[in-house]
Amino acid sequence: MSGGEELASRLEADYNFSLELNMDTRNLIDGGAHLEPAGVWSEFAGLNAIPRPSKKEEQIRAYLKNWLEVRGIAYREDSVGNLLAYKPASPGCENSVPVVLQAHMDMVCQQNEGTGHDFEREGIDMYVDNGWVRARGTTLGADNGMGLAMGLALLADSSAVHPPLELLITVDEETGMTGALGLETGWVQGKFLLNIDTEDDRELTVGCAGGIDVTAEGTYTPSRIPSGYTGLELRLRGLTGGHSGMDIHLGRGNANVLSARLLVALEEAACILVAQWEGGSLRNALPREAKTVVAVASSHVQKALDCLAKVKDELTSEYLLTDSSLVLEWKEVDTPEWSLDPVLQGKLIRAVAAAPNGILRMSPSIPGLVQTSNNVSKLEVGNGSASVQCLTRSSVDSEKMATAQALRGQFALAGLDTHFAGSYPGWDPAPGGALASLMRDTYLSLFSEEPHVNACHAGLECGIIGERCPGMEMISFGPTITGAHSPDERVNISSVAKSFAFLVEVLKNVPTVQ
Repeated sequence: MSGGEELASRLEADYNFSLELNMDTRNLIDGGAHLEPAGVWSEFAGLNAIPRPSKKEEQIRAYLKNWLEVRGIAYREDSVGNLLAYKPASPGCENSVPVVLQAHMDMVCQQNEGTGHDFEREGIDMYVDNGWVRARGTTLGADNGMGLAMGLALLADSSAVHPPLELLITVDEETGMTGALGLETGWVQGKFLLNIDTEDDRELTVGCAGGIDVTAEGTYTPSRIPSGYTGLELRLRGLTGGHSGMDIHLGRGNANVLSARLLVALEEAACILVAQWEGGSLRNALPREAKTVVAVASSHVQKALDCLAKVKDELTSEYLLTDSSLVLEWKEVDTPEWSLDPVLQGKLIRAVAAAPNGILRMSPSIPGLVQTSNNVSKLEVGNGSASVQCLTRSSVDSEKMATAQALRGQFALAGLDTHFAGSYPGWDPAPGGALASLMRDTYLSLFSEEPHVNACHAGLECGIIGERCPGMEMISFGPTITGAHSPDERVNISSVAKSFAFLVEVLKNVPTVQ
């Protein structure tokens, strides 16, 4: 029985989960794709065979516990679902500084329109593409499945030279940092932590932004649409999307903000009533699609169509370089029965159009680093309720909260109540410690060049973990991944080999406890 067949059989027996593996995935598990290191790619393929949406990690957690038990590796599970596995030091390394390898088990679930993927029941359909591994129409889950795969491969490798190891596998990193926030002080014992969640193999990350979820909500009494109106469905799609932290500086279009701009233009050009408005899906992903259903006074239909054509030309031109696949399309539909109150409608669409979005401030101390940003990430308006979700990030906590308060004030003008949740701290850069020196020296020795030691605008778990593990030194690194949090996500094959070799060498050279 091949490795792929064995995995499918085990999932069926242990988890009552039926898995169909395409040939590319079977090849990855069985090593037939000739990707190196074979152990890492096999573990990655196994992880990607298991559904693992954020906040729905039951299947992947069961898979991981079974994986550890089969190999006789000791582990613990905490009250929020994090797993902590242990591997004793290899001979001769018993007195080395204990090291924690850390990755999260969940993934961002995004797909192209028409893909029809069920992230709660189906594994990821992977394939090799000219030096990269990608997924067909969905996110790949290399963020952070590849980091987790490296950790598992090390636990499984009896020949590896390493200090005492802990593998910390957290839950729900992508939508709230729930796992890191739920860690108990003292649960993790290691003194060095290697977070394998950076997406450029040239970088060593020593700091990151904090974040907060901002949600504006309200209800309204729907207004009946009078006779003499024509229904139109407007769809904005094909935007590039991406990671709302790491890609926020690239100037890509935000489907929610752009659809608000469209509605403002329509409202000023014609008599329209908004019946339904939705866009985006996840706080940490740049929204790629938005849909609106409107009723247009029949005498104003041509004005509306002329306006749509004008805005389409504007957006296509403005976003030609960042969102070349942008599509604005419309069609006539049955006239809806109910709409927003016209006064609320005007306030709401302008509140979204004017909401702080994108880069709000660059770091004055670290060139090229985004300091503060906001992503207007998800809209749901219709049937008497309205909700606007944002993710605000900043490496300066006071700016993070000031932006959140600005959003609260903005949406209050539209009659929405705003609440905050899921606030987590940034990670203050500390590039001068023993771990940073070890990793810089090892990188230079292996690759004959200096790594880029920097901070990033993404939300990493290190800042939270550091609060619960005083005195722990931390570095984040990882293989090159592009398009994270979008269906364009891909991981570079040679970069995986480079990053794993780097990890193996670092562990060989961890100093002894002083």
